This record gives sequence, C-alpha cells and structure tokens, in this order.
Amino acid sequence: MNGCALVTGGGRGIGAATARALAADGWSVAVNYRSDREAAEAVVASLPTDGVAIKGDVSDPEAADAIFTAAEEALGKPVLVLINNAGITADNLSPALSDEDWDSVVDTNLSGAFRLTRRALRPMIRARFGRIVNVASVVGQKANPGQANYAAAKAGLVGMTKTVAAEVARRGVTVNAVAPGFIATEMTAELTNGFLDHVPARRAGTPEEVAACVRFLVSEDAAYVTGTTLTVDGGLSA
Repeated sequence: MNGCALVTGGGRGIGAATARALAADGWSVAVNYRSDREAAEAVVASLPTDGVAIKGDVSDPEAADAIFTAAEEALGKPVLVLINNAGITADNLSPALSDEDWDSVVDTNLSGAFRLTRRALRPMIRARFGRIVNVASVVGQKANPGQANYAAAKAGLVGMTKTVAAEVARRGVTVNAVAPGFIATEMTAELTNGFLDHVPARRAGTPEEVAACVRFLVSEDAAYVTGTTLTVDGGLSA
C-alpha cells in the first residue's frame, strides 16, 4: 500500500471494527481517539499491520491538520483512506435542546468530518487515488424523536458526501457514506429491547457488519461507487 488509512473515533465500536477490517486488507491504520488512549492502543495492538493511536478532538478547528500530520509522520505514508466515524450524541426533545448540545453534536459529527475531508483531499487528488467514507446514520433519513441535532448532523453528512463526491470523481477519489441503524455498541447500550421491535431483522447489527460495508467502499471493487449512502439497518428504513 502506498498510503495509510485514518479512522476517527477508532477506539471502540464501529471505528475499532473498521480499523481491523482495513488492516486485514493490508492498510496501515491510524486510530484517532479523543480521550480513551488505552482503548485506541488496544485496537492498534490487535492490527496485523502497522498502526498508531493518535489523540485529537475532531470538533477542534485546529485538529484536522495535527491529526493528519501525526498519522503521516508515524506511518511514513500519506493518508489515502479517511473514515469519518467520530460522533457523539446529546439527546433531548427540541423544545429543551440547548444551544450547547446542538453545537457540540454538529461540530463533532458534521463540521469535524468536513475539516478532515478538506485536509484529506489535496494529497488524494495528487495521488489520483483516495477513499473517504463518512459514517452517517439511519436517523438522518428517518425521524427519531429526541435527536434533532444528531439527525441534522447526519443528514448534512449525507449531503456533503454527495457534493464532495461530484467535485472529485474525475481525480480517482471516491466519497461515500454508510448509514447504520441500531448497532450494538456502547452508544446504543442504554436503549431498551423494545426498540428492536421496529427492526424487521429483529436484532441489532454488529460493528463488524458495518465495517464490512466500509471495507467494500474502500476496495478496488468499489472504484465506480461514489456519492452514495449504503444503509445498514436490518430493514428499519425500508
């Protein structure tokens, strides 16, 4: 591989599973984390390829360049695969949703992804190869009361995906999204089993099932797939 992969929020859940899936295909992987260094380093230790754990809060406007520089220096390769996975929630019904909760979710889930994408594109365009996969959510497509901020950020991520994909398609760079539904992670651990009654598959998905979709979108087999969103939700949005 002439480049490396960067997975934001890669210390657990979908991010960790994605880091392992990409490493299985031979990519050196930079695992970004915000606070849990131990978890990120454990993911790196489990990889069959070179890896590095990199601290950085993607909501910080200055973080993108620092994260990329650290990844490129540690792995000795340009970042040619970017997985924008870092995300947070701050749920409440809209009348009670504070400006702080709105801003924090949008800054992390949407603005952070944009800044990292912007930083990634120039090296990818020069290399005439690049893969960007944004982890959106079925909530960006289907209402989920109490998550107006999260839904707006994830819907915005899908719109950004389509537009950036159209801008760089001629340069060998693809930009896609995956939209997970109910996936068994720490973020969804507090949801009750009753939620699964709305899922036609009648079960939660696994981080590995989402990672498999990301892995495909990064692969050469998906070179003609760009600007699309692959929904991984057990039929929830059908």
